[in-house]
Amino acid sequence: MKHESLEDFYQIKNLPAPEGLHNGVGHFNVFRIEDCMMPGKDIQYARRDYYKVSLIHGNNRYHYADKSIEIDGTTLIFFNPQVPYTWESISGEVTGYFCIFTSSFFSEGVRNNLSELPMFVPGAKPSYILTKEQVANVTGIFEKMLDEIGTDYAFKYDLLRSYLNEVLHVALKTEPAENLYDHPNANSRITAVFNELLERQFPIETPVQRFAMRSASDFANNLAVHVNHLNRAVKSTTGKTTTQLITERVLAEAKALLKHTDWNISEISNSLGFEEAAHFNNFFRKQTATTPSNYRNV
Repeated sequence: MKHESLEDFYQIKNLPAPEGLHNGVGHFNVFRIEDCMMPGKDIQYARRDYYKVSLIHGNNRYHYADKSIEIDGTTLIFFNPQVPYTWESISGEVTGYFCIFTSSFFSEGVRNNLSELPMFVPGAKPSYILTKEQVANVTGIFEKMLDEIGTDYAFKYDLLRSYLNEVLHVALKTEPAENLYDHPNANSRITAVFNELLERQFPIETPVQRFAMRSASDFANNLAVHVNHLNRAVKSTTGKTTTQLITERVLAEAKALLKHTDWNISEISNSLGFEEAAHFNNFFRKQTATTPSNYRNV
């Protein structure tokens, strides 16, 4: 699955990347959708390194985690970087606005945690159908963002953060859309998200880094789906169980750490989420018929 960084975003859209994309205080930018459409290019199903809020007009379908959402009219929709997504236009011209921003931009001077907001919680319904009055209000906010982003005002990013908060509060006062679309590729999509979440925890680069999501239930909770649903989707797509795939990836990382680091067995065991080195030894022996020490010394 594709992973799209901020640099990738500007390259894909053929836009000049602002200086200081990773300057420690976060990144924010705002665009008109019609100015960023790339004719002839498919929208890739990917996880992004940034949050995105879109005010979009038209008939479109979004694929988000294991769900698809069909929207018709004007919709405010929120994209969480934790979960891959893509979208497709069903009919008509796609117009509107969107802004992208990093977590550090939002949290600078703001007490709220983005991951705690209802529209960004894993498994949440991220789209909100707006009334005419709300469309006019949010359109005005995006226009103010577009005007402000080009100014030299010393505190413009504080003002832009306030505009972003206004948009978030419009959604918080509105019930999320319920019109989920049953897409035939839901199993492959949720499997792709599971694999993305699994791979994101690797490589283990320091002994203090810890592999956190170790069970099918951990992944299901993160995706806000029932563990049985996740297991069925993964099994039907890959022919393997969720537990098998987790085990295979942990074993591959264990072998890499044993061969390519000087960490002791206890450090490797802890980084891979085992409570005790003996548990790691038993796991490794069961999978390979040898001990971690013997494997390292071969």
